[in-house]
Amino acid sequence: MDDLTTGELDELKASLETLCKDLRRLLDTTRDGTRPVKLDEPIGRLTRMDAIQQQSMSSANRRSYDIRLKQVQQALAAFGQDRYGACRRCTEPIGYRRLKARPESSYCLECQDEVDRKHG
Repeated sequence: MDDLTTGELDELKASLETLCKDLRRLLDTTRDGTRPVKLDEPIGRLTRMDAIQQQSMSSANRRSYDIRLKQVQQALAAFGQDRYGACRRCTEPIGYRRLKARPESSYCLECQDEVDRKHG
């Protein structure tokens, strides 16, 4: 968009591509941690409870990684459509500092606040 230089766009795109690879790697490496805990396995009750808790946390982390991966993929697609860096809600530039911190951002700070308030 208007306020992003070619260098900034290149840097942000590279960050998105790296983030995409990292998230895919995280999803691959955490797959085993989300498998159901076998209840008939001869382990202690507390160990089983710990295993169930770990499985639950792993599942939550994977959901979070998956959501972020989808956001990253949408941001990369926006590059191809020359829409990257524009707020999806108000179409104003998102700004380099925000995109540097979270390159998959699709809303400016003001619109993000409104979306967050609306969705709790």
